[in-house]
Parts: sequence; C-alpha cells; structure tokens
Amino acid sequence: MCISVSQSDTTTSFHTERVHVQCLYPSCSLPALCFKTMSHSLKGVYATLPRTVRGRAIVIGGDPKGKNFLYTNGNSVVIRDIENPSLADVYTEHSVQATVAQYAPSGFYIASGDTSGKIRIWDTTQKEHILKYEYQPLGGEVKDIAWSPDSKRIAVVGEGREKFGAVLMWDTGTSVGSIIGHSKAINSVDYKATRPYRIVTAAEDNEVNFYEGPPFKFKTSNREHGRFVNCVRYSPNGERFATGGADGKSFIYDGKTSEKIAELGGGGAKGAHAFGIYGICWSADSTQLLTVSADKTAKIWDVEQNQIVTEFVLGSEVCDQQVGCLWQGDYLLSVSLSGNINYLDKNNPTTPLRIVKGHNKPITAMTLTEDRSTFYTGASDGLINYWNPESGVAEPVQGKQHTNQVNGISSGSDIEVTVGMDDTMRVIDEANKQYNNSVGLDSQPQGVASGKDGLAVVACLSAVVVFRNGQKVFTQPEKYEPSAVAIHPGQTQVAVGAKEGNQIKIYKLEGDTLQESQKLDCRGAVTQLAYSSDGAHLAASDTGRHVHVFNTSDYKPLEVGGSYHAARVNCIAWAPDNIHLVSGSLDTNIIVWNIEDADTRLKIKGAHPMSQITSVGWLDDNTVISTGQDSCVKLWTITY
Repeated sequence: MCISVSQSDTTTSFHTERVHVQCLYPSCSLPALCFKTMSHSLKGVYATLPRTVRGRAIVIGGDPKGKNFLYTNGNSVVIRDIENPSLADVYTEHSVQATVAQYAPSGFYIASGDTSGKIRIWDTTQKEHILKYEYQPLGGEVKDIAWSPDSKRIAVVGEGREKFGAVLMWDTGTSVGSIIGHSKAINSVDYKATRPYRIVTAAEDNEVNFYEGPPFKFKTSNREHGRFVNCVRYSPNGERFATGGADGKSFIYDGKTSEKIAELGGGGAKGAHAFGIYGICWSADSTQLLTVSADKTAKIWDVEQNQIVTEFVLGSEVCDQQVGCLWQGDYLLSVSLSGNINYLDKNNPTTPLRIVKGHNKPITAMTLTEDRSTFYTGASDGLINYWNPESGVAEPVQGKQHTNQVNGISSGSDIEVTVGMDDTMRVIDEANKQYNNSVGLDSQPQGVASGKDGLAVVACLSAVVVFRNGQKVFTQPEKYEPSAVAIHPGQTQVAVGAKEGNQIKIYKLEGDTLQESQKLDCRGAVTQLAYSSDGAHLAASDTGRHVHVFNTSDYKPLEVGGSYHAARVNCIAWAPDNIHLVSGSLDTNIIVWNIEDADTRLKIKGAHPMSQITSVGWLDDNTVISTGQDSCVKLWTITY
C-alpha cells in the first residue's frame, strides 16, 4: 500500500510540485522514499494591445526613467519595455475593467483607475506589485490621472454622480482641493510640473478649466473648443499647456495664467486636423508637440512658429484612426484604433520604424504549425495572427478576415483551417500567410481538425462535415450537437464530442466518408479532443472539470489523475513526447499531466490571473504556450 502526498513551493516566476510516495509495507519493492518533481518558470509574455473604442481617446503612460510605457486592457495594466516591446509585465488586480494608469514622477509607484471609480496605487520595484493604497474618489469611470511633481498628490477625473474630479494626498486619501466647474464628464487632467502648481482639466462640456493651489480651487474656464475636449497636457517646463478636441482644433495656453496664446494651424475652420484630436504629447524640451487624430495622421508641430514639422499618414482604413500617443525620449508612439502601436520615424514619416501588433480582444483559439516554428491565434473579433515564438512578433493573416468570433484553428501538413461564428470555414496558405479559400457552412461551427492531403473535418451544430482541399466532400447529419473534433494521425478515425449525453463518438474514416463505430463516456460535455502524435492515445476535456485519456487500441480509459481543475476544462494538448499532456481551465489554472504516472502532475495556479485559459499547446517537450481571455500569450518552461 502506498500513500502519495503533494507538496508545493511557489514564487512569482518559479514553481515546484513534488509528489512524495512512501511505502507502508516493508515487503514492498518500492524504495522507502521516492521523489518525483516537475517545476515551471514563466519564459515570456506577449502582451495584449491597448483596448480601443471608436470616438474615444486612450491614455498611454510613460516611465519617468524612459524605459517603459503602459496602458490598460480589460482588468489588466500592461507595462512594456519601450526598446523591446516583447518584454512585458501585466498587473491584474483590478476587479473590474481598468481604464488608465500613470507612473508617479519618482518612478516607484503606479496609480491605476477603473470603471467603478476606484484607483489603486501599487509598487513598481517588486515583481509582486504590492498594493500600497486603494481609494474611491469618483462614483463612475476614471478617465485620467495626474501626479504632482513631488509624487505626493494625485488628480483624478472621469465620470461621477456628484463630482467629476478630485485631488487627494497619495498616502492618506485626504482631499487637497476641489475640481468643480464642469457640467459633464472630465476626459483629461494634467499637473503643472513646476511651481507655482496648477491643474488643468478638459471635459465633455467643451470647456478647459484652470485651478490654482494647493489646496486647489477653480480659477477660470476657457471655451474655445466647439466640441468635446479630449485631452490636455502641460509642457515639461510648465510654461504652456495644450488641448485637443473632437472639433479637430488644438490650442496653446499660458501655463501660469491659462490665457490663450495660439491655435495650432492658424485658426479658422480648418483646424489642426481634419477630424477629432485624441492625443497630444510634448517633446522633452517643450518646443514641439505631437498630435494624433481620427483623420489617420499624426503631426509634429513647432509650437513657437506654429508650423507642422512632420506629418505621418498612418493608413486609409477606419482601423487606422489614431487615438493615443506618447513622446518619450527618442521614441514617438501612436496607437491606432486597431490597437496597433506605431513607432514613428521622423526621418521617414511614410513608414513607421516598427508596428507592434497582436490582439486587443479575447483570444479564443490557437494552433501550432507541424514544425512548431509558428503559431496562429484567433480572437473574438475574427482577427487571426501568426506569431514568431522566439521574438513574439505577430502579423495578421492577409485577406478577408472572419467577421465574427474564431471558434477553431487547426494546422495540417501544408495548410491551416479556421472556422468562425460567421458560419464560414477558411483555408490559410501557410507559405504566403494569406487566405486562399472561404466556404460557407450550413450551421455554426464548433470546432475543426485538419490532417494530410488537404483533409479537414468541421464539427457544426447539426452535422459533421468532411472537406478536401477546401471543398465539401461529405456531410454526416447528426441529431446531437457536436462540440469538438479530432482526426487520428493515421487518418483512419475521427473523434467527435457530443454535448448531449457527455459522450465521444468515434467514426471510421474510409476515404472521405464517416461511419460511427463506438461511443465513449465522459463526466461532462466534451470541450476539446486531441490525439497524441503517435496515435496511441486520445485525450478529452469536459465541462465536468475532468481530463480523460483513452488507449486507441481498444478505447479503454487510462487513469491520469481525475479532476484537479476547479471548473470547466477548456483545452488540452499533447507534448511531442506523447507522455505529457497540458490542460487549461476556466479556473485560470494550467495542469501538466504525466500519463505514465498518475501521481505526477504540475499545477500552474493563476496562469492568466483573472482570466480563463482559452487554448494551450507545446512548442517543444519543455515549453508550454497558453492564451487567455486577457488577450495575452504566455510561454512556460517545464522542467521534469
């Protein structure tokens, strides 16, 4: 008789799980003590892009040391290295959607706000990002935050019930003035970096208000804008501040008195931009200003001469509207409505130095190419990207994208096949990374599997459909609702999950036709199926928190440890060694299983904090890749 005891040791980036097996009978052939371990470390994070909304500005914050920049998406605050944006850190402690984050001038703390009106102030020097203080200055969404130059006071603005802004001490939360005078939500705020201290706000009542302090009191209001004022920013030397509005106009004001100095572009109906301005940022020497607009351009202005120095044209599509910007050191960044982050080149304004691409909507599907040199991800907005796993560089598949959520991606020997909630199946030419075929489906697809010689099988709501080279060749109508599908590597069998009855149906694949041969039982509705690459085993995940493994020789179940997830298991994948299996769940955890030893397993707790795991895969026997509802991709090193 043997008793197994699990012990774990967890740190931020390294985790070891040890299975301790001790025999209670002296005659047992097992040694007195046997230790088996698996451990993990976080290898890399390919972070989400900023979450954008048409007609609304987003705030990109900068590190006062010039090393990082930050923004929000969902519950996450993303910190990225400005020189190498593939290096990222993600803060996920907001319980609702985060909306803005700003570094303190000291660089030691970040203040971030959310849709509930709360702000959290947390440490930047420790990997754990320890929370220092949490306050609720507003009754509605926080839209912008500004720190005082000494990092002791914070101005917070946004939506509210009784007020639209507040100024408070960072360490006590006590008020040090009042932000009054606006009749609608305040969109932007900034703090004068030099004495005498001032605060300026920009709001949806078309006004720019000016406050003197501390304690801060309303001084005057400016009404030059004819529509919403989206942003306001002080120059680093404090001598001026600039505004940008939905009317395409930008004004320059005196930083001490708030008197209007000039209108960029010289005034008149034309304005600084043809459409609304959503972001402005000053150069470090306070002589130039960067503005970005819905007219799909960014412009650098010589403020003293009131002239355009450089104009960047960043596309012609709606997704190329510019909604935010940052000028940090030698780097000029603008954010497109698509979420792409553009590194602008002053010497070549027609082509950005770099465009950081990825997803800013939840990732819903993933697959790796047969040689594991590339992986594809699909999202809830229909976008499919392909990635270099070494560099973290992503590019969109060329051609007409899905118009709705991607429900599945599968890689065969020479093609990738995708299915979406727009009821289409699309084929990607792997060599050219572009769509070369699109086929309409009779009902919504739930999953797809692909194999050799152009074979693909799609599990739809009312049928299982077989394709060859993008052409429909066989349809198997079903009374049950198929939920997942997998093709045996030998292409002799197809496994289909059924929502009703918690079953897996095994079909014989003869040519291009399917014939049902047997049924397998699960503990819940099947969510995903996967054959091992040697074809010896079939794995299944289900809504009942279980992972199942079957021997394909007779389809008898194999004991792998039962239910160790706390919620629905969304995804599974086999390692190339055909021994280890990884699963991801609604509970935010990842588990690595060993099918040769049911007592040996590794749990990565909170692998994507505050986010369910949507897909998993293996780059090699020691590297797991995972995606989540948080729109992030993570790489994990697994050590046995």
